[in-house]
Amino acid sequence: MTEIRHIVFDVGKVLIHYDPNLPFSRLIPDEAERKWFFDTVCTNDWNIEQDRGRTWEEAEALLIADFPDHEENIRNFRRHWHEMVPHAYDDSVAIMEALIDRGHDVTILSNWARDTFVEARTRFPFLERPRGLTVSGEVGLIKPDRAIYDLHAATFGLEPAATIFIDDSQKNVDGAKAAGWQAVLFRDAGTLRQQLGSMGIDL
Repeated sequence: MTEIRHIVFDVGKVLIHYDPNLPFSRLIPDEAERKWFFDTVCTNDWNIEQDRGRTWEEAEALLIADFPDHEENIRNFRRHWHEMVPHAYDDSVAIMEALIDRGHDVTILSNWARDTFVEARTRFPFLERPRGLTVSGEVGLIKPDRAIYDLHAATFGLEPAATIFIDDSQKNVDGAKAAGWQAVLFRDAGTLRQQLGSMGIDL
C-alpha cells in the first residue's frame, strides 16, 4: 500500500452534524407526515441537485409547481437550513486539526450547496484550516462521480494512490477508490484514529 501523503475530509456527518429532522420535527410534528414529505417532496435526490449547483430559487419553483399545497414547507427547507447543522463533531475536528498541526497535507472535498457552505464557513472557522477545499456546488460536480475526485486531485496536486479520503457515505468511499484513492468509511472519531494509526499516520 502506498504511503499516505494527502488526507482528504468530507464535512457533513464527519466534521459537522446534519439532520433535516431537527427543524422539521417542529414544522411537521406528525412523524408519518414528515416521513412522507421527505420521501416524496423534499427528497434527498432533490436536495443533492443544490449540491451540484442548482439554485434554491429554481429548486423551490420546481417542487412548488408539483406540490403547491406544500409551498410553505418547501421554502422552509432553505429557511431553516441553519437548524439542520447545529454543531460540529469536536472529536473529529480535533483529529483534523491535529493532523494539520503535525504538518500533514489536509484538504476538504464535500457535497454542499454553494450558498449554505458560505454560511457554514462563517459559523465553523475550522473549515478555513485545511490547505484547500472543493465544494460541489461551486464546481458543478458531486460525489461519487469520478470527475470531482479527479478535479480535487488536480487542483491540489494530490497523488491519488497516496491520498486517503474520509467520508460517511459508502458510495462516496467507493467513488474515491474508483478514482485510485485510498478511502475509509467514517463511523466515529475513535474508529478514525485507529484507521489512521494503522496506516502509519501519527496523531
